[in-house]
Amino acid sequence: MASANDTAMATANSPKQAERGAPDALVRLLKPADVRFNSDRPWDIQVHDPTLYDRVLSQGSLGFGESYMDGAWESTQLDETFCKLFKARLDSKIRGFAKLQFLGLFLRNILFNRQSCKRAFQVGEHHYDIGNDVYAAMLDPTMSYSCAYWKDAEDLEQAQIAKLRLICDKLELKSGERLLDIGCGWGGLASFAARGYGVEVTGITVSKEQQHLARERCAGLPVQIELLDYRDLTGHFDKVVSVGMFEHVGPKNYSAYFATVERVLDADGLFLLHTIGNFDHLSTTDAWIDKYIFPNGHIPSARQLSSAIEPGFILEDWHNFGQDYDRTLMAWWKNFDTAWPTLASKYDERFYRMFKYYLNACAGYFRSRQGQLWQLVLSKRGRRDVYRSVR
Repeated sequence: MASANDTAMATANSPKQAERGAPDALVRLLKPADVRFNSDRPWDIQVHDPTLYDRVLSQGSLGFGESYMDGAWESTQLDETFCKLFKARLDSKIRGFAKLQFLGLFLRNILFNRQSCKRAFQVGEHHYDIGNDVYAAMLDPTMSYSCAYWKDAEDLEQAQIAKLRLICDKLELKSGERLLDIGCGWGGLASFAARGYGVEVTGITVSKEQQHLARERCAGLPVQIELLDYRDLTGHFDKVVSVGMFEHVGPKNYSAYFATVERVLDADGLFLLHTIGNFDHLSTTDAWIDKYIFPNGHIPSARQLSSAIEPGFILEDWHNFGQDYDRTLMAWWKNFDTAWPTLASKYDERFYRMFKYYLNACAGYFRSRQGQLWQLVLSKRGRRDVYRSVR
């Protein structure tokens, strides 16, 4: 028989009691996602500062993310919280609480080219130049900052090497060929292709820190790493690859981007595009991601990509392994969290919470299947050889 104390405790832990103080509008918003305020399930939101509610109501996703950075709320299983929010499409519904902010972002995307030549280096300065120590601690030894390929892998390094090999095999790389790597990061793919396939590589990046470390890591190899915007490319290449960079191009520049690749790619060459995609068309980028992680970014839809490649290319292969990004991001988060004691003297607690929010939110995004990871293999019209897909 239940005691009076048991009954009182059950009442206090009931959903209605736990959510007392939360605005009805937010309680109703979370209900389809099966997420509650101050309940005891690992994905529920534990509110430490009730200013969270007003910040979400007035600022939408920006207020939600900044409140987390400030310690106003927590979740025991943050990745699953976001998976549930994305599955219920609350990322779009929450914009209604910050209509002026959403309108501002929408108009900026419509009226201005946020990824123009003058702004091309902003994402490098804002995100990739924060410190190579953060990325060296978080990533695997290849320093690959893009989705790994987990098909037959047991750990992150194996999965990233499998991804690099998959790319090189899809490109049909042959010894002596010239490979262009647009958005080369810290040189992981350039080094792998030069060592394993005997190709000459030109890599370009908009990050000074990436260029510096990539040159060190590729020393002694037939690899050049240049600080360059893709629109300024010259020369000719047998093969072209772009991994995790297209998300910074923006719809207003898709034509210029593919025209550039078409111009520098040899007639019988191949181009591999590795990019995040969204299962629906997005008119704006999430306000928190835009401010704190990837300024001026945009995730393409399948429709946008198809329209952009039609004028100059034939689609040889379209491979989706977006669910592998969930596992990749959680591996990065584990590495970052483990390494934090060695980083804490240089970066503050708010930075730690920012990265925790970023990595777990993105894992939830891909777990929900809203986020995709696409590898497209493209050829120029008139290529003579038959392409055989690789998996």
